Amino acid sequence: MRLLVCGGAGFIGSAFVRRMLALHDDWQIVVLDKLTYAGNPDNLKPVKDDPRFRFVHADICDAAAVDAAIERAGGVDAIVNFAAETHVDRSIAEPEAFLKTDILGTHTLLEAVRAHDIWRMVQVSTDEVYGSIDEGSFCETGRLNPSSPYSASKAGGDLQVLAYHATYGVPALITRGSNTYGPYQYPEKLVPLFVTNALEGEKLPLYGDGLNVRDWLHVDDHVDGIAAALTAGEPGEVYNIGGGNERTNREITAIILEELGLSWDTSVRSVTDRPGHDRRYSIACDKARAELGWEPRVDFDEGLRQTIRWYRDNEWWWRKIKHGTGEFARWRKRWYEERA
Repeated sequence: MRLLVCGGAGFIGSAFVRRMLALHDDWQIVVLDKLTYAGNPDNLKPVKDDPRFRFVHADICDAAAVDAAIERAGGVDAIVNFAAETHVDRSIAEPEAFLKTDILGTHTLLEAVRAHDIWRMVQVSTDEVYGSIDEGSFCETGRLNPSSPYSASKAGGDLQVLAYHATYGVPALITRGSNTYGPYQYPEKLVPLFVTNALEGEKLPLYGDGLNVRDWLHVDDHVDGIAAALTAGEPGEVYNIGGGNERTNREITAIILEELGLSWDTSVRSVTDRPGHDRRYSIACDKARAELGWEPRVDFDEGLRQTIRWYRDNEWWWRKIKHGTGEFARWRKRWYEERA
């Protein structure tokens, strides 16, 4: 298998690259990544010297660059698209970049699949496209009801994929994953932000009452689900990939504090809730189990605690992000300190 992995220097994309090269001796992977603030070459350090791996610095919105990457690889069998602007908070502050990457970039890749007669494309999406649900769980045919510029841009990309399959027969499919956690996650997201803040003696900024519910999925389980969709999924289909671990943000915060030996009263501060903050996400994953043979395998409590320990033991990775160029500090001041 020869793959073009777009956004492969990001959190989930790099986990996919590392895991697939470890599991498949005969796979070759070209990573194409723009290296925006969340794209980090350090995420690919474990595979950078692997002869089956190659990196291309480019934007998925640049059709010529995408074509050149495919041609230099001698053609590819499949494209797996992780490339996206992904943070809800940032999408509220700066929505235009999300529209370009998540919708126009997806369109560029779909055109590349047509032009190069590529066997398969997997569009990696999110459960956030369904919106909030008070009871029960969304299946793949659930109505799309995005409530942030981020989730709306991802829904737009998904609809492009389905339209290209229906109109042109493009062999593309979609996975929609739930909240993913694990090593190498950019520290703007809840788990790495709270863990690294705690390790530096800073407050953990908890939105509102902290009772928003998410379904938590370990990154290894997530990429295994994506790989199963790539090899066993049907074009034109959507597959939910969830962990079955619904927890409130308060519960996640409590586990982090317990693991690091800290108290709630001295470590947590409430900040004004973000606009359009969905109350609960929940997806049904029966289809992935039945059709792909996929199951989440990482125990949530142990997986989260291992993740906390990884950030504790790998300060070299996150300290340069939080205290390097100043980009992270500017975002944190704008989004948390000014909302306290």
